[in-house]
Amino acid sequence: MEMNYEVRTNKSFEEAIKSVKEHLEKYKFGVLWEVNFKEKLAEKGFEFGGDVKILEVCNPAIASKILEKNIEVSYLLPCKVVVYEKDDGMYIGMVRPEKLMELLGDESLYDMAKDVESDLKKAIQDASK
Repeated sequence: MEMNYEVRTNKSFEEAIKSVKEHLEKYKFGVLWEVNFKEKLAEKGFEFGGDVKILEVCNPAIASKILEKNIEVSYLLPCKVVVYEKDDGMYIGMVRPEKLMELLGDESLYDMAKDVESDLKKAIQDASK
């Protein structure tokens, strides 16, 4: 299975970001932080052609339960949702929480990771339409 999950959208970069934020809220995820890599690299004197924005997102109720079970999950939080431009269009994606939990090898977290992944996939799919 792939480490990441992504879908193509016909929306513009800004439309996709707005849509992602709206749909994340429906699943109780908030955006904690965001960075536009194209802009950040330009500030540092580097040119990058395509748009890339990373949103760090969190469902606080689930995050607190996961952290109570295993504090080492803090290395992997918050979840990242990415909107980026590739040659053939605009994409919305994420690193799959289930795969991240496999890295820790803590089976007690798999069900929660599966639920988080399911909700994020739905939000991404809905946002892409």
